[in-house]
Amino acid sequence: MNMDLKNALFIFLIPALASSCFTKKPEQDTVDYKAAMMEADRAFSKMSEEKGMKNALMQYIDSKGVLLRPNAMPIVGGEAINYISQGNDTSYIMSWEPNGGTIAKSGELGYTYGVYSLKPKNKDTVFYGTYVSIWKKQPDGKWKFVLETGNEGIE
Repeated sequence: MNMDLKNALFIFLIPALASSCFTKKPEQDTVDYKAAMMEADRAFSKMSEEKGMKNALMQYIDSKGVLLRPNAMPIVGGEAINYISQGNDTSYIMSWEPNGGTIAKSGELGYTYGVYSLKPKNKDTVFYGTYVSIWKKQPDGKWKFVLETGNEGIE
């Protein structure tokens, strides 16, 4: 092998191989981010059960978060936070379980969906519905929802 060919291999091949050794595979990162987002949704539900829906929403809403509620215009950002803070969640317990979701390749945005249950504290009944939450990874690595909505009733 002549010297020019060896030099060319050294100049182009070695840095490419070294770069591939230190680069994470996007697919693996996406899986890790998705697991973290799904766990954030479960922790959101657990907080709702333990401390009330209002506290959970206040903890997990992004500063620009949007709430979609039946028969109402979208409630955005500060108005959504104000809406939540005035709510009264003492008469029910709400919980949910994500059934699935996905995440963008960037690992910064994703969604979860699933089934929720709403149990009035003074009745022996449970109401069910479906929900979807769109999540955004915060600069500190935590996940907060940027859009949350649900539909009443499932059979």
